[in-house]
Formats: sequence, C-alpha cells, structure tokens
Amino acid sequence: MRFMAENLGARRGEELLFRDISFSLSDGEALLVTGPNGSGKSTLLRVVAGLLYAETGSVAAEGYERAAEACHYLGHRNAMKRELTVEENLDFWRDFMGGGEGAVSATEAAEAVGLGGITHLPFGYLSAGQQRRMAMAKLLVVQRPVWLLDEPTAALDAASDAMFGKLCQDFQARGGIIVAATHQPLGLKAPQSLVMKGFEYVD
Repeated sequence: MRFMAENLGARRGEELLFRDISFSLSDGEALLVTGPNGSGKSTLLRVVAGLLYAETGSVAAEGYERAAEACHYLGHRNAMKRELTVEENLDFWRDFMGGGEGAVSATEAAEAVGLGGITHLPFGYLSAGQQRRMAMAKLLVVQRPVWLLDEPTAALDAASDAMFGKLCQDFQARGGIIVAATHQPLGLKAPQSLVMKGFEYVD
C-alpha cells in the first residue's frame, strides 16, 4: 500500500506550528521525524492519526476511505486503565480496534515484549517501564498496516530499546509502514528523514 501526506499544516492555538509537510511511504518503509522540542513532531503524528485537524493538506492510505483507519498510534501516554488487568486492557484494545488478520492474543503480545506471565496483574501494579512495554504490546493485538510512534522508548533501558527495535524490524519485514517521532534509531531499516524546524515554517 501507499501511505501519503501532502502539504500538511497545523496550528497550536493561534500559532501555525508547521506547513508544507509531505511524505510518501510504501510497504516496509519508515519515516524518522526529528527536531527540537516544540517544533511540532507530536502534533504532526496526531494529525496523521486523525486525532487533530489539519490546518492545510491531507493524509491518504491506499485501500482506506480514511487514512486514520490504517493507523495504530502509540503516543506519550500508555492509554491503559490502571484498575484493569493487563489482559483485560489488551483484550479491550483488540475488540475496540477490530484485531485483524495477524493480530495475536494478549498472552502472546505480553511474551513478545518480554513480560509473559503477568497479564493477570492490574496494569497499575506494574513499574513504569513494564507499563510502557505493555503499551507497546497494543501494537501486536491489533493489526494495522501503519504504526505511528511518538517517542516510544523514552526513559526505557537499553534492553527495552533493543526489544522494541526488533518489533519494528519484524513489522517492516512483514510490509508494515512506520512513522516515528524520536531521536532513537529504533533499528528502523533505511528510514526516510524529516527534520521539523518549528517556527521556520511560520509566516
């Protein structure tokens, strides 16, 4: 498939954060988005995910009426209920987003992030690092062709970085498309580069 953005622009309040952002990705390709704090990296991903309106431009995914339906977004927050068990949280996301061919069970996803055997625990019982890794497991219980990743490994240890890098490599090898806002390489294979320069884009 092709996943494309054309002439995207977005505002934060009254200020234009960026404009004229375009990219085109095909199966197995990745885009690494970098730039200083406040330059619009997170906003760009949220616009692409359909969580924020674009001031200008458009996003399209071949075979989908709405590009957002092709995407799985992993943001700064884990988006998991502390009172529910890990398994209940992952089952919720699979049911809510439709699972899809190639999706795995909560148990298999937990094992893939190196935390098998604790899916019966309430999410709130886990350490901050374990919670982040379980949030990564959401990417596996729902099969979408595009991953949108916003600093997915921030504050995690080297072992967690390597684990998530392997997940990204495997996803690309299966034809998955990744757009990642991060200063960590994530093990991405031959990524395109987009450097956000913040207010250089403002009138």
